[in-house]
Amino acid sequence: MKEEDIIHNQTSTKEMYDAEKPRCLLSHPADSPHNLSVGCDPKLPLGCFTCGGKTTVRRQDYLHFHCTTCDVKFHEGCQTRPRRITHPYHLQHPLTLFYRNPETGIISNIIPYSSPYESDTSDPESNSSGEGKSELVDIIPSKSDIIFDKCTWCGKDFKGDVWFYRCLICGFCLDLSCALTLPPLTIANPKSHHHSLLFLPRPLLVPCDACGLVNALEPSYACFQCNYMIHQNCIDLPRVIKITRHQHRLSFTPFGPPLISLCRVCYKEVDIKYGQYSCQHEDCSYVAHSKCATHKNVWDGTELEWETEESDENEDIAPFKVVGEDLIKHFCHKHHLQLKKHDGFREAEKQCRACVFPIVSHQFYHCKICNYSLHEVCAGLPRKLDHALHKHRLVLDPSPLHDYRNMHCSTCSRAFTGFRYKCSEKICQDRTNLNIDVSCILVPEYFTHKSHEHPVVISTSYSDTDEILCNACKGTCWQPHIKCTKCDFAMCYTCATIPNEVHYKFDEHPLTLCHGESGKSKYWCEVCEKKLDTTKWFYTCNKCCTTVHRECLFGSTVYMQPGSRFNYVYGTVEVFRNSHNSRLVCRKCFHSCTDSVYFRGYKSQQTFISYKGYEQHEMAICSLTCLKLEMLFW
Repeated sequence: MKEEDIIHNQTSTKEMYDAEKPRCLLSHPADSPHNLSVGCDPKLPLGCFTCGGKTTVRRQDYLHFHCTTCDVKFHEGCQTRPRRITHPYHLQHPLTLFYRNPETGIISNIIPYSSPYESDTSDPESNSSGEGKSELVDIIPSKSDIIFDKCTWCGKDFKGDVWFYRCLICGFCLDLSCALTLPPLTIANPKSHHHSLLFLPRPLLVPCDACGLVNALEPSYACFQCNYMIHQNCIDLPRVIKITRHQHRLSFTPFGPPLISLCRVCYKEVDIKYGQYSCQHEDCSYVAHSKCATHKNVWDGTELEWETEESDENEDIAPFKVVGEDLIKHFCHKHHLQLKKHDGFREAEKQCRACVFPIVSHQFYHCKICNYSLHEVCAGLPRKLDHALHKHRLVLDPSPLHDYRNMHCSTCSRAFTGFRYKCSEKICQDRTNLNIDVSCILVPEYFTHKSHEHPVVISTSYSDTDEILCNACKGTCWQPHIKCTKCDFAMCYTCATIPNEVHYKFDEHPLTLCHGESGKSKYWCEVCEKKLDTTKWFYTCNKCCTTVHRECLFGSTVYMQPGSRFNYVYGTVEVFRNSHNSRLVCRKCFHSCTDSVYFRGYKSQQTFISYKGYEQHEMAICSLTCLKLEMLFW
């Protein structure tokens, strides 16, 4: 890098830091803060106030901070780290800033070469005579000094961190993340207790009185006259909340009645000795753990202690009105829908517009004017719904989707063209674009799955960092999933929504889902004519000896309604029913189209919404996977 570029970059950085105005470490919190100015100099004659170094070798490290009031200077990065501190986690002794070489393990209370970065000894401007270097106080860890490798408070390894605080008297160590946590020593008027609380300068190894959990990493407080101990994050727990898993508000209580109750979020036993949330309505025994009820995926963060409770009884959430005998007017359709009996032969291809599943029930709603049908269950889906899958109220949206980017369920990740539930909060909808299909909505909050012996519930603990494996497909559960209340069993929503019974057009009996066999039997798929892996899920008819891959009968296209059309990249894709006497061949993978639907794409040299009126190039695609690969070349 040229010297002019370095000066330009440093000038830009200087302007940025001048705008932020970092504070001098020596300024007292009660006085006006001493703002630091930014300078650029390879040498600090009086040394850095934090690390003591006087010389910076690399040009990139010339930036420093200067307090004109205290007449002290800091290297970049050192202005946020005091040389010596007294921390609430270790009040009996002061802590000194140390440097740890991640390669050799040597620790020093002076930073090598007076820079927070590794020195570049090949630099011709380096001081070969040693002038300006600070003497090192090196400590080579022995077996008795293993404590230097981890933080004493949180127990985490330092790993690649080169900065930490250490007590020179007793060997107490504190990493930078813990050092930045400065809990107050006294809380005068806590929300959760009627006495003042004192900081407990030891990890709390007993259950917190508010949540009932043991968390040694979290700062804790105590009221010694009441023998009351609480985590810092539990002090301000809300008194009254509303969650979508229950129709009433919940109130925080410091202990529960002498009854054995299950938490209605995780369905594990609630210890009556500790804080919990419960419903105050008569004849309602709903109860939940403090941490379960206030989990970020359960509670929306709104406290309702001083808010008037509004009743939802007068709100119209009914999806239809009865206008005659077996005749309704549904809000999603312009014509009246008639309840009729199913004719298995003539109406074998009818599909529900809401869930997109084939209609095989004895009765269903049907429009006589157009080909529009709904299951009885799907016709009764409420227009507004509180559901465990989201912390806000959901709204039913029956409008067709025209953009492939918005056609995936936020829970099971399948592409679908049916009804969906969206978040009623506009900010949340703009941020997450939440879409939940009908099949995921209909999964109960607490039930017993046929593939597992224990009851399962909807899990609240999921994030991008979780590594929970689905016991059915062996994939990772990145989104909401089902978990067992008694063991480590987990299942993704893609597998949890697979029906136990499906109808196959070449078998007179319904096929049942087999959750794997341990024997050495050999089966062949009736659809793709390939060998079955009996350890995985597959569909079978024991009477007719029919076996089919789960993916061949219930694959990625099962939620795609024939006749629907959507935009994809620079073209339009249309979904067709695969009812040909002979199987079509996919133009991408050159395999037969075995799913219930197939796709045709239309492209043109102009941007358009509909493909009509333009020169078209038609192609038949067997699956969404091939569709993605093919349209990459559009």
